[in-house]
Parts: sequence; structure tokens; C-alpha cells
Amino acid sequence: MTRKSLVICSLFLEVVCFIVIGVHGEKNEPIGKISGENYHETIDRLKSFRKSLTRHDSIASTPSSSFSSPPSPQPNEGMNNPRVIQVTSYGADPTGNSDSTDALLAAMADAAMPSNGLKEGHLLEGIKDLGGAQINLEGGNYMISRSLMFPVAGVGNLMIHGGTIKASDDFPNNGYIIDLSNISPSSAYNFEYITFKDLLIDSNYRGGGISVINSLRTNIDNCYITHFNTNGILVQSGHETYIRNTFLGQHITAGGDKNERDFSGTAINLQGNDNAVTDVVIFSANIGIMVTGQANTFSGVHCYNKATGFGGTGIYLKLPGLTQTRIVNSYMDYTSIVAEDPVQLHISSSFFLGDANIVLKSMKGVLDGVTIVDNMFSGSDTGVEIVHLDKSNSPFQQIKQVFVDRNIARGMNLKATVAKSSMQGNGTLWNVDFNNILLFPNLIQNVQYSLSSNGSSFPNHVLRTVSDNRVVIETNEAVSANVFVAVDQSVSS
Repeated sequence: MTRKSLVICSLFLEVVCFIVIGVHGEKNEPIGKISGENYHETIDRLKSFRKSLTRHDSIASTPSSSFSSPPSPQPNEGMNNPRVIQVTSYGADPTGNSDSTDALLAAMADAAMPSNGLKEGHLLEGIKDLGGAQINLEGGNYMISRSLMFPVAGVGNLMIHGGTIKASDDFPNNGYIIDLSNISPSSAYNFEYITFKDLLIDSNYRGGGISVINSLRTNIDNCYITHFNTNGILVQSGHETYIRNTFLGQHITAGGDKNERDFSGTAINLQGNDNAVTDVVIFSANIGIMVTGQANTFSGVHCYNKATGFGGTGIYLKLPGLTQTRIVNSYMDYTSIVAEDPVQLHISSSFFLGDANIVLKSMKGVLDGVTIVDNMFSGSDTGVEIVHLDKSNSPFQQIKQVFVDRNIARGMNLKATVAKSSMQGNGTLWNVDFNNILLFPNLIQNVQYSLSSNGSSFPNHVLRTVSDNRVVIETNEAVSANVFVAVDQSVSS
């Protein structure tokens, strides 16, 4: 008997396999054999067939119920489904050609209504938990002519994300694209745990970007806010607005803009307490961050908004008497930090480029609890001090616990409250001058010195005077000696 070959093609889900079975029979004709001439053509046809079964809009099924998984449960009639609101279903135009204000407001109104049957959450008293409802902009570009506001306050646990919102040419000049300013009648705060994520906000030079008024635990994450002429982000009252991974600029530029002198507006205006700005870039504005609230934290901030030489400021701490601010790991790029009468201010591990520096500005002459350490400064050798005392309004008179040390500078004048110096001489007086390094003009509060004579005699010596940042040491006889002196202005009196 002659052995024949039978080729069986089997399809199981997405796997195509060929099984060759030996068959014994009477006839000599090949059964289902693929000849050399049409083998590749047959394989191509089978691959095409497989792809047709595995398209994104189809679900492959198994040939046998014994291999089938249980079907996915379908929502029952009346079951509450997760609330992801698609704004286009409300008539919003994702092309930006027509006004989408009413459609977006309608979507926000629906999102702000608690879902029937939703288990009560655990937000602040008077704040309704919306259960994590999402307003999905679906990657569209939407034009609006009025601010987007929730119809009611007193709600929380909601996200708006995933698209672009642009002001129309008739948008109010004093408005904000997104405005959380409704007043809650039942809670001490208007909103809690509202998140704005993956948004491009274009104010079209008409007003501001996002306004957060008297709200709690607001997140602004991975947003791009531009073309504002007031504030990119305004935070007023409330607590714990977290701004992170966000880019802000009045004009879209990457530095060296020929119109930089004309930049206006403020990128971030913090008028509340306990907020954090982390990993944020501010690339054009008159003031990068204006701070008038206490206990705020800044980390990973890069400001190149408007050079201080052109009248700009990177971070302005305008809260004299009780600052309570921490600035760490940041990059001040030709823009300075200005602090009015700072009380409890910490600046460390930051980089200052292009003569950018730290200006301590006297309003009532107060400096208390200021730490400026471990920073790098790079300038143009024009005599700019890394820390400058602005006494144009009044001299500093109440100075306590100010510590400036361990900074390094290139092309700028180093200033510190701690200094060391040594000198060699032959005589009875050693006058050590610290004016080129000490921050304050006449405030040495602690002196340590040593005198080592080169001869066989050991003279009597004394610290004669400490005045105007000069230390005078005197011996009772003329000797050749080395003197080492350490001074400190940071010790509290």
C-alpha cells in the first residue's frame, strides 16, 4: 500500500498550524498536498484569513465550547455604570471651529450631579463625593466664549482631562478658562479633590488660565497653559493645591525672545497656604511665581520667564513678616528670587544662572530664620552679589538666625554669614577684613582665632576690636606670626 500525505489546516484563536497526517490508501493521487509552485501563495492566503479574524473590531471565538471562557457580564437594566462623560456626546465641537461653551458646561453640570445609588464617600463635611467622575475631552480642541464653571459648589472627587480649551476672540478679558470660584453654602471650602490633567489651556491673551478659589486638595497635573495676560494659574485661599509637571508661558518661546522686555502677567499666583509647585517650567511672563500665602513649597521649578535685567522676577515672596517658604532643587535662569522681610525662608540645592541671585528686600527691616545653603551661582563678572540686601526702603534692624553658607559662585561675588581668613605678618597688630565676604555690614557675633609665632618666644595676645566686619588682634611685642580667624554673623543675639 502506498503512503499518502494529507495536510489539515487548523485555526485556533490567532494560531494557524499545519498538521501532516500519514494516510494509507489504495490510490496514488495526493490528497490536499501543497505543491512547491503554490506553497507561498497558500501561506499568504492563510495569513490574510487569520488577520481578518483578529481585527480590533472583532472578537475571535474558539471552535469548541469546552475551550470557551465565560462571557463577560453585561450591565443589567438600571445598573449604575462608571461615569466617564464624553463631551462630544453633548455637542462639543472637537475641531475648535464652533463655540463649545454650552456643551462643555452641560457636561460639567451632569458630572457635578451625584450618581443615583452611589455609595456616600468620605470627603470633607459639606462636600459631595462624585465617585471619581471624569469629564473626557477626547483629545479634542474646543473653543469657548465664557468661563467653564460648575453650576454648584460643594462637590469633589472629579477629573477633567485629555484635550485643548481655547478662549474665543470675545472671551472676557478678566475671566479664566476654568474657574473654581463658586461659593459653597454647606462647606468651609468650595471644592475638594478636583483634578485637571493632560490639558492645554490657551487664554488667547484674554484673561487667565485656571482659577482655584477657596478649594481643598486640587491637582493641576501635566498641563500646558499659555497666552494669558493676567495669571496662568490663580490660587486664592484654600489649602493644598498641587501644581506639577506643568508648563506655563504668556508667549510660546524657548528663550532669547526679541520681545522679552514686553512680557507681562504672572504665571502662578499663590494667594493661599500649604501649596506645592513641583517640576514646573515657566518660560515667559513678567513674574514667574508670585507668593502671598504661607507654608508653600517649590521644588524642581525652572524659571526663565523674563530676565531680571529686563525687570522680571522668577519667584517673588511678597509676604513680609511670615514667609514660611521652602525653595529647593530649582533653576533660576536669568531670573532672581525676591523676598520681602522674610521670616522662615529656606533656599537650597538650586542653580542660579546669568547673574540671577537672591534679593532680601527690607520693608520694615526684618530678617529672621533665613537659610540659604548649598546653591550654585554663575554670572558675568559684573560684580553681582549672590545674596543682595535691598535697603532702599529701610535698613535691616531685626536680624536673627540668618545662615548663608556653603554656596559656590563663578563670575559673581560670594556672600556669607560665616567666613574664615588667615594672614601672616611681622609686628604687633593683625587687622583681618571680612567685608568682601560677609553679608551684613557690621554684625559679627562670634569670633574664634589662633596665633602661631615663628620665633622661639610666645607673646601675649588679645582680640582687640571687632568692628565694621574687621577683626583686630594685638600682641604685647613685635613677632613674626600666622593668624587664623573664623567669624559668624548667624548666631542669635
